[in-house]
Amino acid sequence: MADEAKKTVLTVDDSRVTLKILKKLLADTAFEVVGEAKRGQEALDLYKETSPDAVILDIVMPDMDGVQILEKLRGIDPGARVVMVSSLGTKEKVMECLEKGAKSFLMKPYEKEDLLKVLKKVFEEE
Repeated sequence: MADEAKKTVLTVDDSRVTLKILKKLLADTAFEVVGEAKRGQEALDLYKETSPDAVILDIVMPDMDGVQILEKLRGIDPGARVVMVSSLGTKEKVMECLEKGAKSFLMKPYEKEDLLKVLKKVFEEE
C-alpha cells in the first residue's frame, strides 16, 4: 500500500510504553502514526500541527483527562475522529465520551485486530 493512502493517527497516552506499542501495532497497516503526545496540551498542539485523520486518546491523563481533551479537540475540529481508550472503562465514562463526540471506545488491553477493526469502523461510518 502506498503511503499516500494511509490514514494518519495521533496517539495520546501518558505511558511511553503504550505509545510505543500503538506505533508498533499500527506499523505495516493502513494507518500511520504522525504524532505522539503524553499530555493534553501537547495533544491539542500536535492535532493542530498534524491534522490527523483520527486520534487514539487515553482517558486517564495527568494534566487534563481524556474527556476534557476530547471536548477541546472537538472545539478545534467538530469532525475530529476520536477513539477513546481506557483500562477503567466504566459504562458511565464510555457513554459520556460517546455523547461528547467520540467515535468509538476501546478497552485496554486490546489486540492488534481489535484496534484495526475499531479504526476501520470509524472511517466507514462517514
